[in-house]
Amino acid sequence: MDFVAIDFETANAKRNSACSLAAISVADGTIAREAYSLIRPPEMRFDAKNIDIHGITPQMVAEKPTFDQLWDRIRLHLEGQWVLAHNAAFDISVLRNMLETYALPLPQMQHLCTVKLARRVWPGLASYRLSALADQFGIQFCHHNALQDARTCAQIVLLAQQEAGVATLPELSRCTGVKPKAFN
Repeated sequence: MDFVAIDFETANAKRNSACSLAAISVADGTIAREAYSLIRPPEMRFDAKNIDIHGITPQMVAEKPTFDQLWDRIRLHLEGQWVLAHNAAFDISVLRNMLETYALPLPQMQHLCTVKLARRVWPGLASYRLSALADQFGIQFCHHNALQDARTCAQIVLLAQQEAGVATLPELSRCTGVKPKAFN
C-alpha cells in the first residue's frame, strides 16, 4: 500500500494561512518517510483560537520559509500519489488556497478522506474524529501537531487496509465505495 498522508495547521480561519505542514510517505504498507515544516504564512495574522489549538505562534514562524519556498520539495512527494487526510476537505482546501496564493502549479494527484474511509470500514463507532479513532485503536499522539496528526492518519489507513483484507489503496477505495477525487 502506497500513499502520502498530510496535515496542515493554519494561523487563522483563512485557508491560505498555513503555518505548518506534515507529510507521511507510506511505501509497501510501511511508513517510509516523515517530513514536517513550520511555515511563515503570507499574512502574519494569528488568531488566538488557532494558537490555542496548535500552539504555533507568530514568533515561531517569523524566520521560517514561506510555502512557495518549500513547494518544490513538497511537490515531489505529492505528484502522482494518492494523498490522504483526516477531514480531507479542510487540508485539500488549504493546499489549494496556498497554491493559488502563490500562483503555483497544481500537482497531479488523487485525494481521499480518512474520515469517510473509517465510517465505511468501522460503521457504528461513536465518533470518527482523529482523536476518537486513535483512542479506539490505541494510537498515542499529540492532537493538532501536524506531524503526529499525519502519522496517525497514515496508521488509521493501514489499519483500515488490514480490516478490509485488501493489499492496495485502490482496492480499499473500491471495497468501501469511497472514491478518490482528482486534484484539479
